[in-house]
Amino acid sequence: MTGNILVTGGAGYIGSHACVALLEAGFRVVVVDNLCNSHPLALQRVQDITGLPLIFEQSDIRDRTAMDELFARHDIAAVLHFAGLKAVGESCEKPLLYYENNVSGTVHLLQAMQQAGVRRMIFSSSATVYGFPDSMPVNEATPLAAYNPYGRTKQMIEQILGDLCSSGAEDHWQIALLRYFNPAGAHESGLIGEDPHGIPNNLLPYVAQVAAGRLEWLPVFGDDYPTPDGTGVRDYIHVQDLVNGHLLALRKLLGLAVGETFCRAYNLGTGKGYSVLDMVKTFEQVNGVKVPYRMMPRRDGDVASCWADAGRAREELGWEPQKDLSAMLADSWHWQRKNPKGYRQ
Repeated sequence: MTGNILVTGGAGYIGSHACVALLEAGFRVVVVDNLCNSHPLALQRVQDITGLPLIFEQSDIRDRTAMDELFARHDIAAVLHFAGLKAVGESCEKPLLYYENNVSGTVHLLQAMQQAGVRRMIFSSSATVYGFPDSMPVNEATPLAAYNPYGRTKQMIEQILGDLCSSGAEDHWQIALLRYFNPAGAHESGLIGEDPHGIPNNLLPYVAQVAAGRLEWLPVFGDDYPTPDGTGVRDYIHVQDLVNGHLLALRKLLGLAVGETFCRAYNLGTGKGYSVLDMVKTFEQVNGVKVPYRMMPRRDGDVASCWADAGRAREELGWEPQKDLSAMLADSWHWQRKNPKGYRQ
C-alpha cells in the first residue's frame, strides 16, 4: 500500500496500541496528538516495542490550518480517529468543552481530509451511543440514544459521518464506525498501557491503582441493580483485541473499489458480561493481591447491564477476540507494576 496511516490521538491508551499493531503489520504511521491527556513517552515505547519508526506531529485537530499543512506534508491513505475527550463525568460538568473538542475537532479534521482528497476513516465510537437499551445483547440495529454529553458527541459524529457518505456521487467516503464496549488490559510487554490523569474514570486502572497502594480503596457505585450480585455488569475487551479490530476494518476499507461508498458500524466486545465485583475478585485471584472496596450509592446515568453482540464484526471483518478476562487483568497489573506512576516516572 502507498501512503501513511494517520492516527489521531496516537499517544493515548488505545491509539498507542493501534500504532504498535499498524507498524507490526507493515504500515507507515503518522501520529497527531496535542498531548492534553497523553504522554510522548508512549510513542517512544511504541517504537521500542516494534523496532520501527513513526512520525509524530504535536498538533490539535481543531486547528484547521495545522491539519491542512499536515496533510500537505504527508501522503495519507487513511485516518484512524481516536482523538477526543472521553470522561463521562467531566462531559456533564463541561459539555461545551466536549462538543468543541470532539465534534468541532472532527469537523475540522474531515474538512482537511476532504481538501486533501483523503476519504477513508475508522472512527473510535462507543457503546455509550446506545444509551439505556431495552434488551441484551446490544447489536448495531439497537436504536441510538446517548444519555450524556460524551456519548452524544460520539452519536453526533456518527451522524456527521453518515451524512458525508450519503452526500453525493463525487465524494465516495469509506468509513467504519467501531463501537467499543469497555477496553481493558495493556500490551504484554508492560511498556504501554492506560495512564489516566488524576483519579481514574475507568474501572481497571482504578482497581490496579488500589492494588498498588496508590489509592486506598475502590468505590463500587450501586449494589442494588437487577444483576446477580447487585453491581453493574459490563462487557470488557482486551485493548489488543480492540486494535486488531481496527486493523481488520482498515484492510476492509483498503480492499474496497475506488469510488465505492461505504459506511458501516461494528460493535467490538466479547459478548460476555462481568459485574464490578466479578472484576475485583478475579483481579485478586489472577494477580495474588487484595483490592479493598466500599459500596457507594448508584451514580446517575449508569446502566445496570450492557454487553455486545459482535456478530457483524465476526462475519464481515473476520474479527474474533483472543484474550480472556484473566489476560486482561494480568496485563493491567503487569503494566501497573512496571509503571507505578504511569509514564510520569
